[in-house]
Amino acid sequence: MRFMKTALATTALLAATAGLAAPPVTVYKSPTCGCCGEWIRYLERSGFQVKAQDVHPEELDRIKRRLQVPERHGSCHTAVVDGYVVEGHVPVSAIRKLLAERPKVVGVSVPSMPPGSPGMEGPNPQPFTAFAFDAQGRTTVLESYRPPYRW
Repeated sequence: MRFMKTALATTALLAATAGLAAPPVTVYKSPTCGCCGEWIRYLERSGFQVKAQDVHPEELDRIKRRLQVPERHGSCHTAVVDGYVVEGHVPVSAIRKLLAERPKVVGVSVPSMPPGSPGMEGPNPQPFTAFAFDAQGRTTVLESYRPPYRW
């Protein structure tokens, strides 16, 4: 219990000192996806309040289309934070950059499920990229990552 209180206090302090109060995040995911749960726990450890909504795969596909996620940038879960879409295993640094800079884009994605990305930790981590995407499906590099990772 003492460890948990210390961890929560540390997380709150880091969020406060960063000057970035984390807005709430809604995550749409399959009820059977374990890596989605790991990514949610990563967000929570980083100071975000997360509301997870389990949805059927066909419903998740409809949500992705409605939120204008480019098909080639899809992943296993889709989130919404402060008006932006966050698709896949996006690191907190990319989410915070998006929220701080407020570019005129629909959101950010980490396509597929790259080994080593948040929620996909394990052996053989691979380099990966977080892309910003607009309503026409055009993308730009927001951040690139190379192992070793420290999520």
